[in-house]
Amino acid sequence: MFQVSTQFQTLRSQHQCALIPFITAGDPDLDTTAAALISLDQNGADLIELGVPYSDPLADGPVIQAAATRALQRGTTLDQVLTLVKTISPQLRAPLILFTYYNPILNRGIETFIEEIASAGVAGLVVPDLPLEEMENLLTIARGAGVEVTLLVAPTSPRHRIEAIARQAQGFIYLVSVTGVTGIRQELQTRVRDLLGDLKQVSDKPIGVGFGVSGPDQAAQLKAWGADAVIVGSAFVKRLAEADPTQAIVEIGDFCRTLKAAIQG
Repeated sequence: MFQVSTQFQTLRSQHQCALIPFITAGDPDLDTTAAALISLDQNGADLIELGVPYSDPLADGPVIQAAATRALQRGTTLDQVLTLVKTISPQLRAPLILFTYYNPILNRGIETFIEEIASAGVAGLVVPDLPLEEMENLLTIARGAGVEVTLLVAPTSPRHRIEAIARQAQGFIYLVSVTGVTGIRQELQTRVRDLLGDLKQVSDKPIGVGFGVSGPDQAAQLKAWGADAVIVGSAFVKRLAEADPTQAIVEIGDFCRTLKAAIQG
């Protein structure tokens, strides 16, 4: 059984909404990333998204772009990220989902890339710049290796495309809550509620909502609207960037607990 799907099945059986924090590997450094993964895992994360730093992160807002730039400037590589994952993943209860753009996959070759991330302990994959029409080969190879590829639904997606994405998505469907890039926002668009309803009409796969979720009130609102998971990125990345590493690990652990408490029960 795939780890991401299994985790969602367990949470659904307990009527729980999943919390999925996102952090950027290598910011401020890989040792802090390792400590952050453990802290998130111990403080309520049900799955964890780990971003591979990339030079042209089109889907990411300024906070995550800046984190990726800092990580690259410090020399963080995909090989280093996978070595970190291989070391840390056996210590984690939460399945790890790798967030990467398509170019690093293409450079390695799809089969090699999937083999490497699977052997490192990666359970899921998000590739935001690969359109559905070009996804079939990646989906097939990943499925064979036990890695589930999550597909994104945008607020502007028409009904026929939502249906096509829902059919192909593995693990869960990633609903983007805003038009544009990631980032901290004060309010959620009510369009998200309608999109959640549309998705639930065409698929029984879990739906995670991300992009722009910044605090416990928004997390609770998404759960009330029917989300199966809440994905929070920039708010975690910002905390890791603005405090010294030791303090930052404490802060993201506290924040993670607060978010999880908001969506429990």
